[in-house]
Formats: sequence, structure tokens, C-alpha cells
Amino acid sequence: MNEDARINYIELPAEDFARARAFYGDVFGWTFQDYGENYCAFNDGSTDGGFYRSPLYSDYGRGAALVVLYAEDLEATQERITAAGGQIVKPIFSFPGGRRFHFLDPNRNELAVWSDR
Repeated sequence: MNEDARINYIELPAEDFARARAFYGDVFGWTFQDYGENYCAFNDGSTDGGFYRSPLYSDYGRGAALVVLYAEDLEATQERITAAGGQIVKPIFSFPGGRRFHFLDPNRNELAVWSDR
């Protein structure tokens, strides 16, 4: 069900859809649906989104919005990210209410993972 005035869909650039599917599928269990050669939709189990073909990338340090995922086990998630080819760009740090880290996916998009544990 769509909720009024809530974030409903997220789109990220990706030059290589195969790498995006492998990375997010292996690390987070996302599922995918291709729509032609320039768009690949994803579902993370609760939120829909997509990758559009582009050589650009989402860079938080340059003002892009930061997509933040949740994980019950922050360290295990960080290990899965690096094992799947992601790069940790900001190691685990504490903030009021939890801890988080930032990573680059194989298409150089910066995202973060947080936990309240």
C-alpha cells in the first residue's frame, strides 16, 4: 500500500547492472527485474527502486542524498559488503542512537548501513 507523503521509490545510477545485481543480491538479498537495457528495478523486501544506466554515481561528499540501510549485525554486514566487492569509505562510528558505516558499491554509489545495536 502506498502511503501519502512517504518516500516510495529510490533510483540510483549504475553503469554495470550485472555488478549491481550481483552485489545487492549477494549482500542484501534484493531481487531484480530488467526493463530494457537501460533500467533495472529492485526490491529489498519492502521498498522498490531502480538502477538507471549512467556513468555517474551518487557521492554523499558532493551533496548527493545518502541512502541508509538498516542491519541487525553491523560487523557481519560490513564483512559481506567487502567480500562482495564493496569498499568501506567511512568505518563504523557511533552517533546518538546507534552506529553506522559508509560504503561504495561496485558502481561507486555511496550508501550507509546503521544499527541500533
